[in-house]
Amino acid sequence: MEKHTVAIIGGGPGGYAAAIRFQQYGIDCIVFEKERLGGVCLNWGCIPTKALVKIANLFSELHHVEEFGLSLKNPSFDYAKIYDRKNQIVEKLVSGLEFLFKKRQIPVFKDTVTSIEKNGDSYLISTENEAVQATHVIIATGSKPKELPALKIDGKHILSSKDILKLQDIPKRLTVVGGGVIGCEFASIFAQLGVEVQIVEFLPQLISTEDVEISKRLAMALKKAGIKIHLNTAVEGWKKANNELILALSTGKEIVTEKVLLSIGREPVFDIECKKFDIDKNKNALSIDNKFETNQRNLFAIGDITAKMMLAHTASKQGLLTAEIIKNRIEGRDKDIEELKYENIPRCTFTNPEIGSVGLTEARAREKYGDILVGKFPFMANGKALGLGETFGFVKTIADSASKKIVGMHIIGPEATELIAEGGILIQSGMTIDEALKIVFAHPTLSEAISESIEDLEKMSINSM
Repeated sequence: MEKHTVAIIGGGPGGYAAAIRFQQYGIDCIVFEKERLGGVCLNWGCIPTKALVKIANLFSELHHVEEFGLSLKNPSFDYAKIYDRKNQIVEKLVSGLEFLFKKRQIPVFKDTVTSIEKNGDSYLISTENEAVQATHVIIATGSKPKELPALKIDGKHILSSKDILKLQDIPKRLTVVGGGVIGCEFASIFAQLGVEVQIVEFLPQLISTEDVEISKRLAMALKKAGIKIHLNTAVEGWKKANNELILALSTGKEIVTEKVLLSIGREPVFDIECKKFDIDKNKNALSIDNKFETNQRNLFAIGDITAKMMLAHTASKQGLLTAEIIKNRIEGRDKDIEELKYENIPRCTFTNPEIGSVGLTEARAREKYGDILVGKFPFMANGKALGLGETFGFVKTIADSASKKIVGMHIIGPEATELIAEGGILIQSGMTIDEALKIVFAHPTLSEAISESIEDLEKMSINSM
């Protein structure tokens, strides 16, 4: 039987980042991954969708080139080539990661873990074909799409986010059930490619985790792009007729569509048998402390299985911090590591326009601090945005009135997912308004809108009306 210092179950963004860090530390580690390294993110999520986002945005821009003095009649696309390009990008990244593991000599078992058994001070990890003993175990088994009683994913008519990426021909009509991040991203992609898209959302706003003002502005943009949005609405059933799907809505209306994307969120996946111990759960998620440890000593959990914040970069950060914690424990110095503040992790939505946010929403900030300051600056007044021809949206910055500390930033508009990194730095470092305003923002750049929104917290923005 093989013996290892660390065993990682799951080779997604959290698992593979942790494994590489252990190799850098010189700590023996093995990874169990039943499919390919990279998990949902690299294979069926973040990366392939961003390849489609680029194509969709570019195709949309081609219809407005006259505004730039260019001439292009009747732009078209070949979806088969778009599909192949997406797959090539995924293959390049995943094969690159596999090569990196091979070069670093990190062993990977391509097998499904069936049980974890407590064996004294270590754990026995078993698959149908192998059994490995490890002193420390990291569970990084990820998540899967949720389903509804009235809508079960069949991969043909009712699609998951993974299924829709397998389509080699785009539908003429698509209904997205669930107006969260994933649903809105796919709605934006396919609408820009000429698909008739509708969104059905049970809650009163799109992307309910976002600032209300941002969500309203997104809805405005999506409607302008031709997407029909049904808020406060549920799907109560569906039937197939004449090669079409008919959805029955709680409002009494019906939607006739070709395909349905079910994107109502994801739920943690943990179907491994625990022998000789019980593991604490919160619903389907594994419970962890601020050191990512479960109720069992040296048994850790990271990523979507913890349901803390289901983002790839959250999992990666948890994995790196867990590796450091285990390294310190092995060296006999169980020192404290600064607790990961999930609210300070940037959140990105790759719709058109993009959304980037970090920290507290305006409503949450008022709940926590009472008296707050809110500063805003529109891209319409930003020189770089005007040059790009992308002036929709704004930057919104929130600060605690008493301490003047910046506690939230929300951006909708051009390059919002890149710009929000600056907000993450400001908030994570605990900067006040005065400290942030010591930073010189380059001109002409989109980032100047961030500076002006901070100035607007005290109504001192130079270029605001």
